[in-house]
Amino acid sequence: HLPALKQAASRGKRMGIVVHSYAIRGKSNQQSKQYPPFKDAVELLEHVHTFGAGGIQTTTSDWTPDLARRLRQRCEALDMFAEGSISAPKSEEDIPRFDKEIQIAKEAGVTVFRTAMGGRRYEDFDSREGWLNLKKRSWQRVQWAEPVVRKHRVHLAVENHKDWQATDLLELMQAISSEFVGVTIDTGNSVSLLEHPSETVRLLSRYGKTTHIKDMGVREYEDGFLLSEVPLGQGFLDLQNIFKQVENRNKDIRFNLEMITREPLKVPCLREKYWATFNDDQAERLAEGLKWIRANAQDNLPGIANRSLDEQIEYEELNNRLSVNFAEEQLGLEG
Repeated sequence: HLPALKQAASRGKRMGIVVHSYAIRGKSNQQSKQYPPFKDAVELLEHVHTFGAGGIQTTTSDWTPDLARRLRQRCEALDMFAEGSISAPKSEEDIPRFDKEIQIAKEAGVTVFRTAMGGRRYEDFDSREGWLNLKKRSWQRVQWAEPVVRKHRVHLAVENHKDWQATDLLELMQAISSEFVGVTIDTGNSVSLLEHPSETVRLLSRYGKTTHIKDMGVREYEDGFLLSEVPLGQGFLDLQNIFKQVENRNKDIRFNLEMITREPLKVPCLREKYWATFNDDQAERLAEGLKWIRANAQDNLPGIANRSLDEQIEYEELNNRLSVNFAEEQLGLEG
């Protein structure tokens, strides 16, 4: 007879859900009769409320003042929160669009806006120069955004999005040096850059404004390794420690689940192109990274290839609910 696992001490907050946790159901053109896409942020909020989530982080680009008012009313009635996901200005001409989007989302009570600057660096670039251009461009975009978020007294949170190593993002934060610009700490993305999650979190936590919480599964393949989001508690991340580190620097930060149900991603770190954008000691990083990837390798990673659309949506829903349950039972979040 095993003793019951000790319930974690309550953190006094509930898990939020990132819109990308519904990447399958949320596609506007998906054809499921049983599980139609969510019409808007209010519908997403109502849905995640059914299994005890505390709020949502979702895209704000198509919001109207009416939607913002309705979302605020539902958040207040259900004691939930909404965070935004926004595209930073791409040019000076784009600043008014960014300003208006923030203004409308503020009406819904949104004070934190996650943003991402690039895609997968090892797929998007085949030279260091290409990557440095993205860095330069990102710096410019944050400079355009900063006066707007300062004016509205809201926070912009740049994500480590399989593009930035933690040290790159730290550099950006130190350069911009604004209380209104920080980081969305994604606990899994930087594994794709051979950065251990505990190191990513340690470096970024001082600038944390919000989070993408995920657990990761890995396994080797001929060109490197496969990387998969898995339900919380089923991967190799030390989530207890990660939560503690994140809250040490910002006790009010929200934990938002980003459980993307999909086929495993290929990270071709044994291919030359993968290293084109890096300038550090590749051999050492590769050896070190592969060591912990091998140590944590799983035989099977979850996938969706052999499932019908409705089965994929049901699987996605199950993964989200399992993760929220784990967070409540083991990580001190409330239901």
